[in-house]
Amino acid sequence: MAKGRRTLEMQSDRIEAVLARHKVRSRVTGGTVTPRFIKFDLVTAIGTKVSKVSSLAEEIAMELGARDARVYRNGGEISVEVPRPKADPVRLLPLCKQLNSVPPHTAVLGLDDSGTPLLVRISAPDVAHVLIAGTTGSGKTALARTLLTSFTMYSRQSEVQLVLIDPKLRGFSPLARLPHVLGGIAATPEDALSRLRWLIIEMERRDREQVSEPILVVAIDELADLIQTGGKAVQALLTRLAQRGREAGIHLVACTQKPTASLIGSGMTANFPLRLVGSVASKDEARYATGSADSGAEKLAGKGDFLLVSKGQTVRFQAAWMGPKSLDAISASLQNGERNSRCWGSSPMAEKTTSVQSTSKQKRTPSNKSNGTRRSNHDNEVVQMSLFERLFTSS
Repeated sequence: MAKGRRTLEMQSDRIEAVLARHKVRSRVTGGTVTPRFIKFDLVTAIGTKVSKVSSLAEEIAMELGARDARVYRNGGEISVEVPRPKADPVRLLPLCKQLNSVPPHTAVLGLDDSGTPLLVRISAPDVAHVLIAGTTGSGKTALARTLLTSFTMYSRQSEVQLVLIDPKLRGFSPLARLPHVLGGIAATPEDALSRLRWLIIEMERRDREQVSEPILVVAIDELADLIQTGGKAVQALLTRLAQRGREAGIHLVACTQKPTASLIGSGMTANFPLRLVGSVASKDEARYATGSADSGAEKLAGKGDFLLVSKGQTVRFQAAWMGPKSLDAISASLQNGERNSRCWGSSPMAEKTTSVQSTSKQKRTPSNKSNGTRRSNHDNEVVQMSLFERLFTSS
């Protein structure tokens, strides 16, 4: 423990030294260790430009012996993120066992940059539809599987049903045995077109009868590929669902590598208020995916390292991972009707809708910030997140 504390203090001193050599007065005031990276909170002298600190990202990475560093503004502070030498996975079932009764229509995404479980309720007005973007290897399909599976873990079939469209039959095929899946997986362009036409009819029926339950989550893997093979008919139906589906209880969860208007249409891109963005190849692709010029998505590490983007706010998180054995256990439990509550742990912890605020005024005390997304407390030993927090608050 003492060795870990000395290492973190030494890294903080090195960051300050790099900036001092370039005439930037600064002080590291705290930070957080996540499963994948270490975040240092930095305060600079009044009048210091964020761009000047950002331009020194490569020098900071070299000084710390890291492959790269990400520098960005975080409220009134500047954050410096460097990857950990060895990343810790975030597993879905152990994470879910630490949550209290989760409301229906809610999915578990993973752990945010303060080590707090991050949840999303798709029926919320500011969510509506979810776009998951990232290159091959970013973990977007694995995140989609986690999101969809956790919907079924916390919602009955009378509350949520899944409509799966997977042109390659690789991403969503493991989910076919979940009891919430409606009508199997649509794989061919003809099947997808038929499914989308039925959804439009269902949307219109719900509008007439003024009903919106059960929630229908329409999950699409490889959205751009589906639009290219299905043509204008598929694009028109998807655009209509994106524009009008929310009030009828129909929500889209779509995965794509490049969410550009030229590939999936401007009507589609404008109707995804919540975006989950993994690693991308360039700054241009990061801008397309997040809608922001300086999101830093091109520096994400891949393998579940994501940004949640909503209403101009960005939260970095490590996506929860679900292996085949975990999916088998969840499917068997749901199929056998063994779930009588929304709790998946024998000793659930109390859930909170806002993150815990740090009250310590000492130097290098980590802070947890809230941006309006739903979060809950967690067990530090289970999620393996507490090193920086414990070290920097210990006497």
